[in-house]
Amino acid sequence: MKLSFTRYDLHCFHPFGISRNTHESYTEIFVYLEQEGILGRGEASPSERYGESADLILSKLEKGIKFPEVPLSPEKFEANVLPQCNGIKAMEMAFSMAYLDWWTQREGMAMKNFFGSDDKKGPHTSFTIAIGNMNLIQQKVEEAEPYHILKVKLGTDHDHEIINAIRAETDKVIRVDANEGWNLETAVEMCKWLADKNVEYVEQPLPAENVAETAELKNKSPIPLFADENCIIPENIPEIAHAFDGINIKLMKCGSMLKAKEMIEMARERDLSIMLGCMIESSIGITAAAHLSPLVDHADLDGHLLIDNDPYIGVRIEDGRVMIPDGLGLGIELDSDQPGLK
Repeated sequence: MKLSFTRYDLHCFHPFGISRNTHESYTEIFVYLEQEGILGRGEASPSERYGESADLILSKLEKGIKFPEVPLSPEKFEANVLPQCNGIKAMEMAFSMAYLDWWTQREGMAMKNFFGSDDKKGPHTSFTIAIGNMNLIQQKVEEAEPYHILKVKLGTDHDHEIINAIRAETDKVIRVDANEGWNLETAVEMCKWLADKNVEYVEQPLPAENVAETAELKNKSPIPLFADENCIIPENIPEIAHAFDGINIKLMKCGSMLKAKEMIEMARERDLSIMLGCMIESSIGITAAAHLSPLVDHADLDGHLLIDNDPYIGVRIEDGRVMIPDGLGLGIELDSDQPGLK
């Protein structure tokens, strides 16, 4: 199997701020696997939060990856290849995604069919209003007009002001994401204050290490709580299920398309609501998540909508709803003539 890869900078329409940091661009690594005339595409969107970077992934790729001599099932491929990524989840996901794209094309099926779904539609996706210039909130709300749900980043010293400014423009459903930005006292106050602001749920209100305090918050909050930074891999779910009402599964954190499906099944067994989320990603990563989206309750798959130079065409959003592309595998197409992209 032939491996090639390239780095690519995604540029945000607006600086993208969360409680921890703000970025104007994000560096992705696109991974390509080719054999038998079939091209499989994958994407790594590394996270600073977990000690990852594009340079670290490139250094691993440049040292070489050993592939099986003959095509294997996706399960066996992951068992052979992913351990070579040294625990870098975004890199693991790039290979998982690229191989499953290749394998499902070879098998003559769409990726969603591999996961047991024939549905062309996923849930409605939220559209993110990140932390940033307060003077831009009206413009950001206007840009979100095609979408029925807003995801609002909080975890600042002016959270009330942000919500009030948005509520002055729209009464759309809001999902709040504090990205570990509150302490318990603030979280209790905010959840109670947000309860009559048409807020559907609050994502990751407290630092991930504070599971006991999150469980206490759950008992006091009138709004459901969703885990993000607390829910990375399948093994986390039994550990945190008592403290949350739902989980956010992000492909780039769990490191495997197969593990993402496993997390959905584990959450269902525990009566947890399920959201599929994303980083700032191109249509490769977002489309991969879209193929799983008919299996979940909520979607936050807007990473490709927040950039101005997506080099691929795949998942579409119609009337705010995730629409899975037709075609084999991921069903994506290249929409750029930049060298190195396939």
